[in-house]
Parts: sequence; structure tokens; C-alpha cells
Amino acid sequence: MISILIADDHPVVRRGLKEILKEEKDLKIVDEASSAPEVFNVLRQKKIDIILLDISMPGRSGLDIIPDILNEFPSLLILAISALQEETFAKRVIKAGAHGYLNKESAPEQLIQAIRRIYSGKRYISEKFSEQLAESFVKGKKNKPHDDLSDREFEVLRYLGSGKTINEIAGILKLSATTISTYRARILSKTGLKNNSDLVKYCLNENISLLG
Repeated sequence: MISILIADDHPVVRRGLKEILKEEKDLKIVDEASSAPEVFNVLRQKKIDIILLDISMPGRSGLDIIPDILNEFPSLLILAISALQEETFAKRVIKAGAHGYLNKESAPEQLIQAIRRIYSGKRYISEKFSEQLAESFVKGKKNKPHDDLSDREFEVLRYLGSGKTINEIAGILKLSATTISTYRARILSKTGLKNNSDLVKYCLNENISLLG
């Protein structure tokens, strides 16, 4: 039996995932979580084999907590799930240590396949994304400006792009305002953007904003 934790801040998404998985006799939904603190609380109390982790939960996002999860629970398998564009986020979550990435628009059969695949010790990315990776390699496709950001810089970019202030981001990520300001300066330098207004427009255009 594969024990699963569903971590997503949207009740309707959690309900939908449970409906998809409830008929599978080898899969068991052990618990749910809607935030990073809840994720760690469950993991510390119950035996979980796989976590279905939304990478855009409020507060500390799923993407942000992947390294911390694996540091404390190194044997845990992580299947990152998101409605965000695969090309940008799949690379980041796999690099952060996740064992697979699945878009929320995928067919139910793909979810079940992804869970069983990573439980068997393999990685999972969609066939579409595999093709995108191969195409970008063959064509020598250039990275977008945000691809050159560190995961922390990318996280700060998304908060800035959603209109959060330096102090608000500092509170969410539990870092000093000075540190967030430093990240902002690095982001502007690496992307060639000039101000917060440019950051908001950039995030919306690239579909990486927390707003959309």
C-alpha cells in the first residue's frame, strides 16, 4: 500500500485528487495539508510514502519547502503538482529534488501513472515536457531571463510580481527586509528590468505570477 499526503491550499483540488485515487486499491490517502506548516506537522506524525505537493501554496510555497522536506525526510517521494506552465516549473522542482512534476490539467490516468512510477524508483515528467527538453537541447534554445535566477530569487520574483512589498515578503519567507532587498537587486540586474512595475508585467507576461 502506497501512503499518500495531499498538500494543496484549494479544498476542491484536494477533493478532486481524492476522488481520482480512491478506486485504486494500492493507493491510500493518509491525510491532507493546506500549508507548509501543516505539511511538516503531518509528516512528523504519520508514515507517508509520497506527497502530492502543490508548488504554489500561500506562505512558504511548495517549491520553497522541497529542500527542507527532503532534508528532514530523505526517503519521502515528492510529486509536485501545479496549474502553472510546465516548461518553467518542472525544471525547477526536479532540480530542487522532487521526483516528478505533473500539471493539474493532466488526465487522471497520468496522475496514477506518475505516483506508481516514482514509487518504483523512477522520475516522472510528462511526455510533452520531455519533448520540449529535447527540442530546446537540439535547437540550443536560449534561457529566459528568469531561468538564470536561483530558486530563492525566483520565489522572491514571483512575490514581487504579485504586488507584495519587501516587508510582506520578508514576513512570508522569514527573512530580513534587507535580505529581500538584496534579492530584488539581483533579480533586477539579472533580468534587465528596472522597477517593481516592470516585474509585475514580466511575471504576468511569462505566466509565473502568483496572481495568475
